[in-house]
Amino acid sequence: MEVFRNLALSLLLLLASSAVSASGLLDALTSQLGVTSEQAAGGAGSLFNLAKSSLAPSDFSQIASVVPGIDSMMSAAPVADKASGGVGAVASMLGGEGSLGNLANLASSFSELGLSSDMIGKFTPVVLEYLQSAGGDTVMEMMKGALAM
Repeated sequence: MEVFRNLALSLLLLLASSAVSASGLLDALTSQLGVTSEQAAGGAGSLFNLAKSSLAPSDFSQIASVVPGIDSMMSAAPVADKASGGVGAVASMLGGEGSLGNLANLASSFSELGLSSDMIGKFTPVVLEYLQSAGGDTVMEMMKGALAM
């Protein structure tokens, strides 16, 4: 009976630590950058969407494996509106591919979140630092390479 109780306690502690780490990146973004939780999720999701489109699936899966809740962050990222004016139109004209298109798409997503494009440069180091602490240098370097513009 004691073994079962210890196993159950260990499982509860593991689940609690997963819940804490799931909000770790979003907490870091909100506290360090003064953004809302919606902006943090959408901005991080935009960066992860870019990485997913830039990396081989096996490489992106390594990143995804160390970021709890990555799917919900990626879903929270606005999709660049290619039919509208402004930055979305620029992203469309640039083809949405390559470093200029990627930057325009990111700027459009951040704009939809009420964030200026200079916030991309503020989000990136926080995300990279989180990935390094959660997954090590290899995972962080993969993300860094995907975001290189």
